[in-house]
Amino acid sequence: MPLRKIRFMVRFLFVVALSAGAAAQSSISPSNASQNSAPLPDPQAAAVVGHLPPLPQGKTTVIGGAISEINPVLDQFTLKVFGGGSMKVLFDERTEVYRNGVRIPVLDLAPIHHASVETTLDGTNVYAMRIHMLTHLPQGECQGQVISYDPQSGQLQIHEALSPQPVVLEVPADTPVVRVGQSYFRTGRGGRADLAPGSLVDVKFSANGSGHGVATHIDVLATNGSDFIFGGVLEFLDVPNGEMTILDPRDNHRYQVTFNPSQFPVTRQIQQGSHVRVTARFDGTNYVATEITPE
Repeated sequence: MPLRKIRFMVRFLFVVALSAGAAAQSSISPSNASQNSAPLPDPQAAAVVGHLPPLPQGKTTVIGGAISEINPVLDQFTLKVFGGGSMKVLFDERTEVYRNGVRIPVLDLAPIHHASVETTLDGTNVYAMRIHMLTHLPQGECQGQVISYDPQSGQLQIHEALSPQPVVLEVPADTPVVRVGQSYFRTGRGGRADLAPGSLVDVKFSANGSGHGVATHIDVLATNGSDFIFGGVLEFLDVPNGEMTILDPRDNHRYQVTFNPSQFPVTRQIQQGSHVRVTARFDGTNYVATEITPE
């Protein structure tokens, strides 16, 4: 039986047990109350209800949309994302649920047109850390790679890792588009020319009256052909396949870098935990190393 069904049955049986205990307590006459007391809930049952793994520690993304198809047995709902597409999102007792800023029990989660959901990846599943159910139009944020941008219509399509379908946003003429990150990248040309296919962007948006996403601010993280310097701890190294992951302490971000092993024999002299400095060029898909130096 799936773990989520087991947890649902445990919660159900635990509530039934509490109800039975309350009924038994109410049947005790006042004269016997001093000699008899209602049995306390089984602490082991309570421990089972609260025994859940720690929350996922990955990067979180706030997504605006409409909540529907809530399944309390499988602990999941469907989030129809503003800008297009939908996704299945998991939740459980660890998920914090708010209605207009006031926290409510997770069992009170209900379908609603306006919600902001703070999500993260739990393995390969999308998990809801916090859910804000709103009576007004929500704001959201998505980070991904530009698929296309039409300057005439202002339509921007983004491939977002958490969404199986492209996120489609309107970009008004007054929406700021700015480069962020390392200084020599920030001082580049910038502007809407950076919204080219392959660019990495972080977009804040709100929903208009018809439920379409409207970009309010766009941060450009990388563009095709831009150079970057990463320095930090080597958390992962696969020399045969030419892959490494660097944790850069300057922004506490992990960067996946590819390299040609035959061009960098130094990679056979370093190992996980080593400190390295890597110059890489973003090719529209990957950060590709052009220089690797142990530190």
